[in-house]
Amino acid sequence: MGVFDWKHWLVVLVVAVLLFGSKRLKHLGADLGESIKGFRRSVNSEDETPPVVASARVEGDTREAQHAAHAETTANR
Repeated sequence: MGVFDWKHWLVVLVVAVLLFGSKRLKHLGADLGESIKGFRRSVNSEDETPPVVASARVEGDTREAQHAAHAETTANR
């Protein structure tokens, strides 16, 4: 009789259904599965993308971005 005994898991399941209801547990399981899939996708996409270079982080034609790029290049001289 350990933690992995089927009787203990049956009691845990019955208590969870009584507390949350079967409909809520069904949605909770689906949400948990989707969050795990999203986490795996984000970890895999991080591995595939090249590291960001400091000069490549300015992406836009706004005045602030242009000013920041100009200030960065003059500071490096």
